[in-house]
Amino acid sequence: MTEPLVLISNAGAVRTLSLNRPAALNSFTTGLHAELLAALEAAAGDASVRCVVLTGAGRAFCAGQDLADPSVAPDPTPGAAPKDLGHVISTYYAPLVARLRSMRVPVVAAVNGVAAGAGANLALCCDLVVAGRSASFIQAFTKIGLVPDTGGTWLLPRLVGSARALGIAMLGDKLPGLIWQCVDDAALADTAAALATKLSSMPTRALVATRQAMAAAQDMDLGTALAEEARIQRDMGNADDYREGVEAFRAKRAPVFKDR
Repeated sequence: MTEPLVLISNAGAVRTLSLNRPAALNSFTTGLHAELLAALEAAAGDASVRCVVLTGAGRAFCAGQDLADPSVAPDPTPGAAPKDLGHVISTYYAPLVARLRSMRVPVVAAVNGVAAGAGANLALCCDLVVAGRSASFIQAFTKIGLVPDTGGTWLLPRLVGSARALGIAMLGDKLPGLIWQCVDDAALADTAAALATKLSSMPTRALVATRQAMAAAQDMDLGTALAEEARIQRDMGNADDYREGVEAFRAKRAPVFKDR
């Protein structure tokens, strides 16, 4: 029986998705893309899931694209047509990024070992990133004559500023940072699980709206952002989670949030 390329496990309201090509450092193939996108779609459609953890099996998170995969491997035959990498990006990577950025629950990346190229940007597409001390983030694209993809050109300037983002992308050096939290390797799984459990108990709809509002505000002036805040807050104020949060605060009890 063929081993699944994405391992799926559940703990309470948290669903963990583990990339499962450890011998290839969990690098992407068309098969892995298909299984990961399907797993994310299933999590998005499951009302019992309130947080997703994305991690890698073995000693790496994700080493990016598997360059031996037929979809990208150059044909050595003289005169052979080059592979259409734009088609690969639009067919596989763009839908994956769009799915991650539109999840209706928070997504935590638990980065173990290397996160390179598309793997690094896959992690950065998540809402929060927790990494073990052995983890490294590498924008490896220029080393093979490419530019950052998987949302890298959009994500990096927003995370670290345009000057630093350009240096990171052009030089392709290892970086330990760009994340929410760094912990000892042995504590990575438990730390990510605790963070995901906490997020799963919080008001999911408000968490997702926070992500969306911050992303949208990057292209707005202050006045437009203030108006958008008012629109979103009006929507949030009409939700059951707001009423529950206020009632719990007044009653000095733990809230039980249910909106999603």
